[in-house]
Amino acid sequence: MTDIFSGARLAFLSTLAVIAVAAAPVGAQQPSVVSLTLGDAARLAARQSALARGARLRADEAEARVRQRKSDLLPTVSSYVQEAGRTFNTSTLGIDFPTPPGQPPVFDPKGQVEGPVNTLDVRGRVQQNLLDFGALGRVRSARAAARSSSADADATAEQAATIATNAYVRAMRADADLHARQADTLLAADLLGIARAQLQAGTGVALDVTRARAQLAATRASLIASRTARDHAHLDLLRSLALPVGSDIVLADSLTSAIGADQVPDEATLVAQALKNRPDIIAEEQRVRAAQQGLSAIKAERLPTLGLVADDGVIGKNGAKMLNTYTWGLQVTLPIFDGFRREGRIQEQTSVVKEAEIRQRDLEQQTQADVRGALLDLGGAREQLDAARERLRFAEQEVSQARDRFNAGVAGNADVVNASLALTASRTLVNDAETAYQLARVSLARATGSVTTLR
Repeated sequence: MTDIFSGARLAFLSTLAVIAVAAAPVGAQQPSVVSLTLGDAARLAARQSALARGARLRADEAEARVRQRKSDLLPTVSSYVQEAGRTFNTSTLGIDFPTPPGQPPVFDPKGQVEGPVNTLDVRGRVQQNLLDFGALGRVRSARAAARSSSADADATAEQAATIATNAYVRAMRADADLHARQADTLLAADLLGIARAQLQAGTGVALDVTRARAQLAATRASLIASRTARDHAHLDLLRSLALPVGSDIVLADSLTSAIGADQVPDEATLVAQALKNRPDIIAEEQRVRAAQQGLSAIKAERLPTLGLVADDGVIGKNGAKMLNTYTWGLQVTLPIFDGFRREGRIQEQTSVVKEAEIRQRDLEQQTQADVRGALLDLGGAREQLDAARERLRFAEQEVSQARDRFNAGVAGNADVVNASLALTASRTLVNDAETAYQLARVSLARATGSVTTLR
């Protein structure tokens, strides 16, 4: 029996080396290491992912449009210097210059060209809208649109965080699968060592060794496939976090973390939280307000506007003799008829308001459905996890009992191989159930607008 266990130990150590090589990433070049929890990944993606950064730039664009609209309420100041010469036809002046009887007319009655008259004009001009209800409405509409765009940026950040957390869960799933395949390989290598030792001692048969070799080859193939899947999952996580491809992410959380630790509030509380906090709902509310402000601004264009225009400067034939002149005036404008263009715009904007209100109500109903669906998924995942863990416990007992019989020489290793296959399936089921639970957690956080607050 000492020889049997010595052979098993040698096979075990050799397989450890195989697993280490299989589990190592291909082409590793000492990359930078980043340790992240699930919540860290959500917040990092919300801050620096391409989706989130693009949305924040669009919000900045909306803020810039508010400044553009405010320009209608601020004074316009300009200045110019003009040096010009002009000739003119005297018959177009419309002024008769009387002359004494018998004297020829001052200008030819049929007209004559006079000039050029040279002038130098240096002038400044100020124009200010004193009262413009339409411009005020457009500023309010732009502000509401900017708030909507800012809420859209928050919603996009939440979406980016959701994508990253899902990628993180898939990476945890890939890590757990790799660990399970490593355990399967170690078990298969141990059984192969025992079978070889028994065959050398004359207490085993060659068939047991062949079965053990086939089982070890199968587990090694699964291990290599799991390693490749793990590397792809980590690469997807890097992309979702906008991290350099050469970085190496260490997952601080595992599939088993936080399972059953969270106290989930009741559905009514979660729905109220979602309606209050979800960025996409806030964005829809702001879009409705922006559309309503736009409608008010169009209607306000029917009201009169009051403006001030003034200019001041010096003018003369040349720079040697310049005299000051000025112009100022108050202007009241009252729109009367524009060919029903404004009425058409009002009709169009009214439809925009109604469409925004419909989207808002639909999103609120969808939010309630999202919360209920996430709670159903979370409850079902918990039950599936309990069932999968129970099956795993029995599968481990079956492997232990079959292995004891094989070690005692009262049975071949066929029962052990079958039991190990069942154990592999049970481990996979547990990983699937834990993954479903973690994804349900993320779905519930997304439904309530709290992905970036995940721990």
